[in-house]
Amino acid sequence: MTTTDNQIKQLIPGTVLNNQQLCDIFKCSPQGGMRKSNTTHTLVLITNHIKSVYTDIWNDDVLHYTGMGQTGDQSLDFMQNKTLNEIESNGVSVHYFEVFKDKEYTYSGRLIKADSPYQTQQYDANKILRKVWVFPLKLIGKEVNK
Repeated sequence: MTTTDNQIKQLIPGTVLNNQQLCDIFKCSPQGGMRKSNTTHTLVLITNHIKSVYTDIWNDDVLHYTGMGQTGDQSLDFMQNKTLNEIESNGVSVHYFEVFKDKEYTYSGRLIKADSPYQTQQYDANKILRKVWVFPLKLIGKEVNK
């Protein structure tokens, strides 16, 4: 097991990281709300509550997370939307962070699908109504991290 694997497994909900720490641990891109790493086989999802084009909401214990793509209709076959849609079979683990304060990423835990993705309408970066994919996800307990 690598140091990075250990760092990921040791993350506990409530841990606050800066962007550089997040990138160092997950070996992912420093930008975007969906950051895949082929090195660590992870997909980091981020909801920025300060500034975002997307409308991600918690409904009871289910996170309704908006897919990737800031303009135009979204596709389930597009980049990380495809990754997230296939998490049961692609070996990628999903980790969720929320931004409540600029440059602070608060770890919430690992996510799994709660239900199938569905389409709805949201405004894009140009304030044009478009079709988006929303992924219902739920946090899983630490006992699943093996």
